[in-house]
Amino acid sequence: MTTELRVLRPSEWDGWYEGLELAFGGVPQSAEKRELIRDITDLDRSIAAWDGDVCVGSAGSFRFEVAVPGGGLAVMAGVTMVSVAATHRRRGVLTSMMRKQLDDIRSRGEHFAILAASEPAIYGRFGYGAATALLKADIDTDRVRLAVPEGTDAVRIRKAPPKEALAACEAVYARAVPGRPGMISRRSGWENFTALDAPEDRQGTSPLQCALAERDGETIGYTTFRIRPAWDHAGPKGTVEVQDLYADDPASYAALLRYLFGIDLTSTVSLGNRPVDDAWQQMVSDIRRCNVRVCDGGYVRLVEVGPALESRAYRTPVDVVLEVTDAFCPWNEGRWRLSGDPKGAVCERTADPADLALDVRDLGAASLGGVSLAELAAAGRVRELRGGALAEASLAFGSEPAAWVPHDI
Repeated sequence: MTTELRVLRPSEWDGWYEGLELAFGGVPQSAEKRELIRDITDLDRSIAAWDGDVCVGSAGSFRFEVAVPGGGLAVMAGVTMVSVAATHRRRGVLTSMMRKQLDDIRSRGEHFAILAASEPAIYGRFGYGAATALLKADIDTDRVRLAVPEGTDAVRIRKAPPKEALAACEAVYARAVPGRPGMISRRSGWENFTALDAPEDRQGTSPLQCALAERDGETIGYTTFRIRPAWDHAGPKGTVEVQDLYADDPASYAALLRYLFGIDLTSTVSLGNRPVDDAWQQMVSDIRRCNVRVCDGGYVRLVEVGPALESRAYRTPVDVVLEVTDAFCPWNEGRWRLSGDPKGAVCERTADPADLALDVRDLGAASLGGVSLAELAAAGRVRELRGGALAEASLAFGSEPAAWVPHDI
């Protein structure tokens, strides 16, 4: 069999998306969610692989801006909707789509490609590195208490229908973006997903709920969540499943968290995607009863090494020559001199001797400050060629707060 690879045509969207649904388990989505996805799909950035009239592969991307260390925003491609039919594995379909997609992203002047991997083992060979982590927790609110900061009692918590509160919530989210590397500016239309309450997303929980934190009539934080009711012989044991939690300051954050801890008939607050340095860990009375887990988060691919590294600032002054290997995008191969500090950076090709040697996958992993070069070197994935270069570069590449990619892609 042969496959034809081409940009998606408007009339082909249904067949393309049905193939994607089948690859991810075959459970059809609700009409409302499907229509939202259709509306935001960029057809000219969507790739389809066809065997006759059957779609056997898909890959899409969206143009976003991502926060980088130093508080700036860099243009990126959010890679998504990647699938290959089980009938067409090991025939080069995925490799062909990744080749076409990265060439297209490069032609559009987007220097980063970022994705959330359904299976982490897939994307390393295409130059993607695990660049951010996320934290999960199930907090036993029967036994764990919160120590809240001064000013928490002055914050008002108010329930609101998620769709009616959408504009206020989005303003809070937008203010949070520049302050944390990896956060993605929301494109028009994407905010509707945060208030979507599709039946398939509930899976036995309540409809989506929203609570706003307010001070002097202004919204300064919000949370969206669902309740999963449960009972045993001793009484109610429900779970608060938190979807989003953003706040402008410690007091509004603590007020929202305290509200979630106090919801009637529940004994657990479940956090499914939070930054690894999330502040609640410093507020709880017993971290051991919070069942904390850390998982991989966003995967980053440097499409153009020079411009990508120039787009961010560096924690401390750095002047280092990087010897980069990149088998899939050979235009990145070679030596790059990176000179940067907290005000900005320049990264240009050089013939000078290399100070560090690494693959583009590992450079991508370190690019947002979420993974240290020293950690990668300890795993044998970065080689120090000049004494002191590793410590210098690892410190400069670091970031506070921790990098985090909460936005759906």
